[in-house]
Amino acid sequence: MQKGEKSKLLKIYVSEDSKYKGHNLYSAVVFKLKEMGIAGVTVTRGIEGYGKGKAIHTARILELSSSLPIIIEAADTVAQIEKVIPAIEEMVEEGLILVTDVEIIKYGKPDTTSSVLL
Repeated sequence: MQKGEKSKLLKIYVSEDSKYKGHNLYSAVVFKLKEMGIAGVTVTRGIEGYGKGKAIHTARILELSSSLPIIIEAADTVAQIEKVIPAIEEMVEEGLILVTDVEIIKYGKPDTTSSVLL
C-alpha cells in the first residue's frame, strides 16, 4: 500500500459478544484478515450504540452491557479488500459490513535501514 494508491477501508460493526466457531468474532476476523495478507487492522470498542434492533448498549456504570459495539477497520488496496469480503461475509452473521474509498496519506514508518556513512 503506497501513498496515492487507490485503496479501500473495510469497516465491520459487530457486538462484543458475537462468536465465530467458539471464539470472539472480532478476534477471529483479525486473524482471518492477517492470514489473508491485509495491510493493517484495528479493533475499537464502542462506549455506546445500537443497531438494527434499536436496543441501546452502553458502558455507563448503571447500565453496564457485555455486548458493546465493536468496530473492526481494515485498510488496503482495492484488490486486497475485494479479496477478503467473501470470507468476512461468511463469518459475520449479524452486524454491518461496509466498504468505502480512501486516500492513503501515510503508511508505516520511514525506512531507516539505508546505508550508514562511515
